[in-house]
Order: sequence, then structure tokens, then C-alpha cells
Amino acid sequence: MSKSERLFALLTLLRSKRYAVTAAQLAEVMMVSERTIYRDIQSLILSGVPIAGEAGVGYVLQAGSHLPPLMFNEQEMVALELGMRMVRAWSDPELASASNTASQKILSVLPDHLKRQLESFPILVPDYHIQSKTAEHSQLLRHATDAMQKICIDYVAENGAVTSRVLQPLGQIFWGKVWTMIAWCELRNAYRHFRIDRIQHLSILPEHFTTGPEKSLPHYIAQYVPPDS
Repeated sequence: MSKSERLFALLTLLRSKRYAVTAAQLAEVMMVSERTIYRDIQSLILSGVPIAGEAGVGYVLQAGSHLPPLMFNEQEMVALELGMRMVRAWSDPELASASNTASQKILSVLPDHLKRQLESFPILVPDYHIQSKTAEHSQLLRHATDAMQKICIDYVAENGAVTSRVLQPLGQIFWGKVWTMIAWCELRNAYRHFRIDRIQHLSILPEHFTTGPEKSLPHYIAQYVPPDS
């Protein structure tokens, strides 16, 4: 990797962080020495990039700084377009619409050869899911999770039994075919997971809930002990 490519990769890495990153952390990701990171940070600063921080503390792009937009290479654009198509096919109607407009904005600034490549992109993602009841429930769940509002669901368990639960929705996980909701179950006073395609009815309640160190999606994932619902 040339120095210019390394500086570009380092700048991209810094742009992706909201907090200070130490030279040791940057060196590990970039697979170079800390000395190289110090030299590269100095080169970026001298070229006008607004980086704040110092050795031993960490580096971060200054708040409010405006840098020119990054350009993607061909494989990155193909990866982005595939991701957009998967969102349009397997998320909910709102995110599908947002993905479509975002894709149009990206395509509008691409050179012609990249536009042609993406127009003939030979990977299709059928979008029958987006019109399903599952997608509708997924959208409502996303709204409830963002607003931290409780929900009530009628749920069909694997054995066919139907139960009603009041839940605190914490997030959703996509397993390649099936969406799963992770929630705090008020009946069990514990984490539970539910297949969204098994939800018969879902309503958002007016009551709100709070999360904390021991009740959140990251905490659940850290434990990764999915209990039976």
C-alpha cells in the first residue's frame, strides 16, 4: 500500500469514529507500526485535515469539520448496491423507500461506466417479503424501539399455542431468512426472543420504558443465551 493510499484509509477510519482513537488502536486496524501512525497523522494535519488529539490520548476529527465526500471503488459500489437491494427486499416499507432514494442519489453522481455496471448487476434479491405482514410488524417494532414504547403482541409459539405478551422491544436480528425480535418480557421479567413472522397481532402501547447496563440489546448479545419464549 502506498503512502497516499494509507493516508486515505486512515482518514476514512477516523471519519467513521465518533470518539478519540489511540495510535495503538489505529496501528492494529491498519496493520502498521504506531510510529507510522504518528507520521501519517502529522501528514494529514499539515495537509489541512482538522484532527484533534495527541500521542497517548487519541485522535479524532474535530466536530463541525467539513471534508470532501469520499469516492468509492467499483467493488465498494457493488457491495453498497447489493446492500441496498437487500434492504429493499428484506426490511420494511419505510426503509425500502429510503434505500431506493439513497441508491438514486448515489447513482446520480457515479461515472457512466459504474452506472452501466450496476444496471447490469447479475445478483437479484426477490422482494416479496416487503409486502408481507411480517414487514409491517417489523416497521411498527422499529418505531416502538426508537420511541422506547411498550408493545402488546399475540404470538404463536412453535407448539401452536397462542399467548399474549407485554414487551419492551430492544431490537431486531435478521438471520438471512427470518427476523427475530429481542425484547424484555414483562411476564417473565427476562429477555425473550420472538420470530416476527409468528406475531399474529401487534399494537404499540402508550407506556414508555427505559434501558440500562443490564437491559439492552448489546447486553443481550454479550450474553448470547437465547432463552425459549
